[in-house]
Amino acid sequence: MAEDGLAKFSLRQNVDLMVERAFSVLELDEGLANAIRACQAVIQLTFPVEIKGKVEVFSGWRAVHSTHRLPVKGGIRFAPIVDQDEVEGLASLMTYKCAIVDVPFGGSKGGLKIDPRNYTREEMQRITRRFARELASRGFLSPALNVPAPDVGTGQREMAWIADTYKQLFPEDINYQACVTGKPVHHGGIRGRVEATGRGVQYGIHEFFRHGADVKEAGLNPGLGGQRVVVQGFGNVGFHAAKFLSEEDEAKIIAIVERDGFLFHEDGINVAQAREYLTANDSLRGYPDAEFCEDRDLGLEIDCDILIPAALEGVIHSENADRIKARLIVEAANGPITFEADEILKKKGVAVLPDSLMNAGGVVVSYFEWIRNLSHIRFGRIERRFDEMRGQHIISALESMTNNKVPDWMRSEIIRGADELDLVRSGLDDTMRLAYNEIREQKLTHDAVTDLRTAAYVIAVRKISRSYLDLGVY
Repeated sequence: MAEDGLAKFSLRQNVDLMVERAFSVLELDEGLANAIRACQAVIQLTFPVEIKGKVEVFSGWRAVHSTHRLPVKGGIRFAPIVDQDEVEGLASLMTYKCAIVDVPFGGSKGGLKIDPRNYTREEMQRITRRFARELASRGFLSPALNVPAPDVGTGQREMAWIADTYKQLFPEDINYQACVTGKPVHHGGIRGRVEATGRGVQYGIHEFFRHGADVKEAGLNPGLGGQRVVVQGFGNVGFHAAKFLSEEDEAKIIAIVERDGFLFHEDGINVAQAREYLTANDSLRGYPDAEFCEDRDLGLEIDCDILIPAALEGVIHSENADRIKARLIVEAANGPITFEADEILKKKGVAVLPDSLMNAGGVVVSYFEWIRNLSHIRFGRIERRFDEMRGQHIISALESMTNNKVPDWMRSEIIRGADELDLVRSGLDDTMRLAYNEIREQKLTHDAVTDLRTAAYVIAVRKISRSYLDLGVY
């Protein structure tokens, strides 16, 4: 939901308007376009839970945008601003996102209208389990049909509760762990899922910087090292993206924007220390090693090289888009730029890496987790020691032929077999690279496509429409 009511269109309308560009480029039949645009199902749930001796009534939603692939996939968010339109918009975005990164899921999304900060852990568990029962009893929670994941206000804890609730309801389903992704590793989760969206943002930026022409067009210097980065939203996605970019790529995180203001330091902020301070104080106010400003909106307008909106939707809108000074905007959140703002930014020549790609790291690794749960075996278990033995044979052959000892650092790298985290990161990196290059190629080869967002939606709509036609859905 856009902040302060500044957006002319709702999230769902914004997504539809952006996808409309792709419909026009493809000259899609209006009936088929309507079929793709439509949300196929949405359920509203209202249920009571006893809290502190009193009954409270909660409202939640689960939307299914497209079942051209099953199961449908999408997170569940717990937030006081959740409503049906937002859930439907996010579900549609999930459909396109999965198509862009070639993950065989349809799109879904869920939300519960609640502020988790107002409840204890035990109360949240009762509420979450009741919500899960309501979803499962109506076919909106299932390893084969509808698979949620974490989103704003939820995490591993809530996913473990949902999975256990499903197991109690359907004890005969041996694939019960696959009913939800983003679980703790010791409850069927996969290594690398927690940071997956932030890591995907990093990998997507890496691929952008591999193309000198794209970097030059954006008005940036080559290489990530030294790039001045502003991150808006310091939750799971924003924190991990900032951490990886600063620690591994030597980018400078000059500002961190949160709900009550922003930190600024021209020479860069220590991301790990800022995160520890935020966790301990529930605010960045008073952080000793950077300047704090209470006007959070100004944080988005700082002169920087890269702006990463990583919180809620609609933070860049028609009222502030013209004041954005970043050369490159990387959409780590869902729908952070409204349709009107997108038009303004395009006219200004600001490069935008769209959410339909840059936010996809979570669903990519969720796909890996879902496969792991269905196969009932962790990745790397069968082949890891074989790879290590083969590496040892290579070392022995090299030493035998050269009469020289292979250096220890080289030996360890050649011998080491990939573990689950290595494979997850490799798969995510490969997915982000391939998707970016497919989008880039679409932009370069089609005269009517002038930006990466439209190129991404053209690819998604083409794939989805082909499925609709092949399956006889339309």
